[in-house]
Amino acid sequence: MPTAAKLFAAVAFTLVGFLAAEIFKPHMPEGTQFGFFSQISALIGLVCGWRVIGREAGHGWWESANAGMKTIVAMLALALLIFSIEEMLVQAFRRSYDSPMEAVIGTISRSKRFSAHALIAFCWLSRPKRSVSSRVMPYSLAMRSAPSNCDVAS
Repeated sequence: MPTAAKLFAAVAFTLVGFLAAEIFKPHMPEGTQFGFFSQISALIGLVCGWRVIGREAGHGWWESANAGMKTIVAMLALALLIFSIEEMLVQAFRRSYDSPMEAVIGTISRSKRFSAHALIAFCWLSRPKRSVSSRVMPYSLAMRSAPSNCDVAS
Protein backbone atom coordinates (compact mmCIF):
# COMPACT_ATOMS: atom_id res chain seq x y z
CA MET A 1 0.00 0.00 0.00
CA PRO A 2 1.53 3.37 -0.99
CA THR A 3 2.39 5.66 1.89
CA ALA A 4 4.20 8.98 2.17
CA ALA A 5 7.09 7.24 3.94
CA LYS A 6 7.55 4.81 1.06
CA LEU A 7 7.40 7.65 -1.47
CA PHE A 8 9.94 9.77 0.41
CA ALA A 9 12.24 6.77 0.95
CA ALA A 10 12.03 5.87 -2.74
CA VAL A 11 12.87 9.42 -3.85
CA ALA A 12 15.68 9.76 -1.31
CA PHE A 13 17.32 6.46 -2.21
CA THR A 14 16.88 7.18 -5.92
CA LEU A 15 19.07 10.22 -5.36
CA VAL A 16 21.50 8.19 -3.27
CA GLY A 17 21.79 5.56 -6.00
CA PHE A 18 22.31 8.13 -8.75
CA LEU A 19 24.87 10.17 -6.81
CA ALA A 20 26.75 7.06 -5.68
CA ALA A 21 27.03 5.96 -9.32
CA GLU A 22 28.33 9.38 -10.36
CA ILE A 23 30.91 9.32 -7.55
CA PHE A 24 31.92 5.76 -8.49
CA LYS A 25 32.54 6.50 -12.19
CA PRO A 26 35.93 8.26 -11.88
CA HIS A 27 37.37 5.28 -10.00
CA MET A 28 36.79 2.81 -12.83
CA PRO A 29 39.54 2.05 -15.37
CA GLU A 30 40.08 4.44 -18.28
CA GLY A 31 37.82 3.89 -21.26
CA THR A 32 35.01 2.18 -19.33
CA GLN A 33 31.71 2.50 -21.16
CA PHE A 34 28.99 3.24 -18.61
CA GLY A 35 25.82 3.34 -20.71
CA PHE A 36 22.82 3.54 -18.37
CA PHE A 37 24.88 2.91 -15.21
CA SER A 38 23.61 5.95 -13.29
CA GLN A 39 20.00 5.44 -14.32
CA ILE A 40 20.01 1.75 -13.37
CA SER A 41 21.64 2.62 -10.04
CA ALA A 42 18.90 5.20 -9.45
CA LEU A 43 16.27 2.56 -10.28
CA ILE A 44 17.90 0.17 -7.80
CA GLY A 45 17.70 2.94 -5.19
CA LEU A 46 14.04 3.50 -6.00
CA VAL A 47 13.15 -0.17 -5.60
CA CYS A 48 15.18 -0.63 -2.41
CA GLY A 49 13.88 2.62 -0.93
CA TRP A 50 10.28 1.60 -1.58
CA ARG A 51 10.54 -2.08 -0.64
CA VAL A 52 13.17 -2.18 2.12
CA ILE A 53 13.11 1.04 4.13
CA GLY A 54 9.63 2.23 3.20
CA ARG A 55 7.88 -0.43 5.26
CA GLU A 56 10.13 0.20 8.30
CA ALA A 57 8.72 3.69 8.94
CA GLY A 58 7.33 4.67 12.31
CA HIS A 59 9.29 2.31 14.56
CA GLY A 60 11.70 4.78 16.21
CA TRP A 61 15.17 6.23 15.64
CA TRP A 62 17.29 3.12 16.11
CA GLU A 63 15.09 1.00 13.91
CA SER A 64 15.17 3.70 11.23
CA ALA A 65 18.96 3.88 11.31
CA ASN A 66 19.12 0.10 11.12
CA ALA A 67 16.69 0.09 8.19
CA GLY A 68 18.81 2.70 6.40
CA MET A 69 21.92 0.56 6.74
CA LYS A 70 19.96 -2.49 5.61
CA THR A 71 18.75 -0.56 2.55
CA ILE A 72 22.29 0.50 1.62
CA VAL A 73 23.53 -3.09 1.89
CA ALA A 74 20.58 -4.28 -0.19
CA MET A 75 21.31 -1.63 -2.83
CA LEU A 76 24.97 -2.65 -2.99
CA ALA A 77 24.17 -6.36 -3.25
CA LEU A 78 21.49 -5.81 -5.89
CA ALA A 79 23.75 -3.49 -7.92
CA LEU A 80 26.63 -5.97 -7.83
CA LEU A 81 24.29 -8.77 -8.90
CA ILE A 82 22.66 -6.82 -11.75
CA PHE A 83 25.86 -5.36 -13.19
CA SER A 84 27.75 -8.65 -12.87
CA ILE A 85 24.99 -10.54 -14.67
CA GLU A 86 24.92 -7.87 -17.38
CA GLU A 87 28.69 -8.18 -17.85
CA MET A 88 28.41 -11.98 -17.89
CA LEU A 89 25.74 -11.82 -20.61
CA VAL A 90 27.96 -9.55 -22.72
CA GLN A 91 30.82 -12.04 -22.34
CA ALA A 92 28.51 -14.98 -23.07
CA PHE A 93 27.34 -13.44 -26.35
CA ARG A 94 31.01 -13.03 -27.28
CA ARG A 95 31.34 -16.79 -26.67
CA SER A 96 33.90 -16.35 -23.89
CA TYR A 97 32.45 -19.21 -21.84
CA ASP A 98 32.41 -22.90 -22.74
CA SER A 99 29.80 -24.00 -20.19
CA PRO A 100 27.08 -22.50 -17.98
CA MET A 101 29.21 -23.13 -14.89
CA GLU A 102 31.96 -20.93 -16.31
CA ALA A 103 29.38 -18.20 -16.76
CA VAL A 104 28.30 -18.47 -13.11
CA ILE A 105 31.93 -18.35 -11.98
CA GLY A 106 32.44 -15.37 -14.31
CA THR A 107 29.53 -13.57 -12.65
CA ILE A 108 31.04 -14.11 -9.22
CA SER A 109 34.49 -12.97 -10.33
CA ARG A 110 33.00 -9.86 -11.98
CA SER A 111 31.14 -8.97 -8.79
CA LYS A 112 34.38 -9.34 -6.82
CA ARG A 113 36.13 -7.02 -9.28
CA PHE A 114 33.34 -4.43 -9.06
CA SER A 115 33.33 -4.61 -5.25
CA ALA A 116 37.12 -4.12 -5.22
CA HIS A 117 36.68 -0.92 -7.24
CA ALA A 118 33.95 0.18 -4.82
CA LEU A 119 36.20 -0.50 -1.84
CA ILE A 120 39.00 1.54 -3.37
CA ALA A 121 36.61 4.43 -4.02
CA PHE A 122 35.26 4.21 -0.45
CA CYS A 123 38.76 4.23 1.07
CA TRP A 124 39.80 7.14 -1.12
CA LEU A 125 36.70 9.18 -0.24
CA SER A 126 36.87 8.41 3.48
CA ARG A 127 40.40 9.84 3.81
CA PRO A 128 40.50 13.04 1.74
CA LYS A 129 43.25 14.63 3.84
CA ARG A 130 45.67 11.72 3.51
CA SER A 131 46.70 12.24 -0.09
CA VAL A 132 50.24 13.31 -0.91
CA SER A 133 49.08 16.62 -2.35
CA SER A 134 47.44 17.71 0.90
CA ARG A 135 50.46 17.06 3.11
CA VAL A 136 52.43 20.05 4.26
CA MET A 137 55.71 20.27 2.37
CA PRO A 138 58.76 21.78 4.07
CA TYR A 139 59.88 25.13 2.64
CA SER A 140 63.27 23.86 1.44
CA LEU A 141 61.71 20.90 -0.40
CA ALA A 142 59.12 23.19 -1.98
CA MET A 143 61.84 25.54 -3.17
CA ARG A 144 63.81 22.68 -4.75
CA SER A 145 60.77 21.31 -6.54
CA ALA A 146 59.70 24.68 -8.00
CA PRO A 147 61.35 25.77 -11.28
CA SER A 148 63.86 28.55 -10.94
CA ASN A 149 63.88 31.64 -13.15
CA CYS A 150 66.78 30.41 -15.25
CA ASP A 151 65.04 27.07 -15.99
CA VAL A 152 61.99 28.71 -17.54
CA ALA A 153 62.25 28.95 -21.34
CA SER A 154 61.05 32.17 -22.98
